[in-house]
Amino acid sequence: MLALSLSGCGYNNIQSADEQVKASWSEVLNQYQRRADLIPNLVNTVKGYASHEQDTLIAVTNARAQATGINATPELVNDPEAFARFDAAQQQLSGALSRLMVVVERYPDLKANENFRDLQAQLEGTENRITVARNRYIKAVQDYNVIVRSFPSNLTAKVFGYPPKANFSVANESAISTPPTVDFGNNKPAGAR
Repeated sequence: MLALSLSGCGYNNIQSADEQVKASWSEVLNQYQRRADLIPNLVNTVKGYASHEQDTLIAVTNARAQATGINATPELVNDPEAFARFDAAQQQLSGALSRLMVVVERYPDLKANENFRDLQAQLEGTENRITVARNRYIKAVQDYNVIVRSFPSNLTAKVFGYPPKANFSVANESAISTPPTVDFGNNKPAGAR
């Protein structure tokens, strides 16, 4: 009788959705780890060509250390503050990598280096994989949160301790809502009016 009442109250749906969130989160972590594993080789390759860009290389190395230093367990998704710290560390690492790629533009010999090109291609592929994994996680959390917040399964979720889960967010929403300014300056080509 208890089994019938539990299944009728959404218990099995909550379990299924919770497992999907955990699996999706594991894939996000897997892709972040892949990126973290590529960074030392990338930094060492750049270091050989751009040794005087020490500040940028140190920033990437420190950001990687901070991002990988967070104990990213499946329970992290149940702690909004810990989740926010993890996401912030990953965003900091993404920013440091972006700055590194800007530095690389100044070194044509480095851009022509086969090892660097391979690492850059792997890093770009990994960033795409991270985006896909994050999107799957976002969807899994959305599905889970709908279940634990909908009646009557919300009652079951409260009884068994299944709160809504944290999701990824944009660090500065106002920055992305402002359209970019494009200025080509007042320099007109010869013959232009």
